[in-house]
Amino acid sequence: MDVSEPASISHGIAGRYALAVFELAKDGNELETMERDVDALRAALAESDDLRDLIHSPVYGRDSQSAAMNALAQKMGLSATMGNTLRLLADKRRLFVLPSLLAQLKEMSADARGEVTAEVTSAKALTETQRKKLSQTLTDQVGREVSIEETVDPAILGGLIVKVGSKMIDTSIRSKLNALQNSMKEAG
Repeated sequence: MDVSEPASISHGIAGRYALAVFELAKDGNELETMERDVDALRAALAESDDLRDLIHSPVYGRDSQSAAMNALAQKMGLSATMGNTLRLLADKRRLFVLPSLLAQLKEMSADARGEVTAEVTSAKALTETQRKKLSQTLTDQVGREVSIEETVDPAILGGLIVKVGSKMIDTSIRSKLNALQNSMKEAG
């Protein structure tokens, strides 16, 4: 069995749900509401260990997952479409695709606005000036408006790791040290 197969299947399932949610939001002129819901859910997933455990753990039953998703949708003030989607995912035991579904919805929204999202990892948070300069440089390179989704990872020591679509540029000090270490091993 190919190791990437489960991830591919999960991505495919999430893609079908994402397309349906996106089309419903577009038809109902609710794209902004959907984007707000996506951002709120992504933030909740990033902050809550309990929520991540709920969507990934097989210990929780269908009913408890559905009730939790219903309570979450109400408490967060999510749209009816997003609330129904969360309950459907729980009922079908597919909550594990939620992170991928949210990422795909974010990508579809950006694409509809003519934007591309760049995933940027830096050792420390970028200043607003650095963000604007990087965004402008990437926009010039890609030919489309680029929005930056930033992650801070002190382990890269310095520099940046930038992913735009299928392209990745790694200027991190960690990767340069790893390359130097590998070349030293080859020489010795």
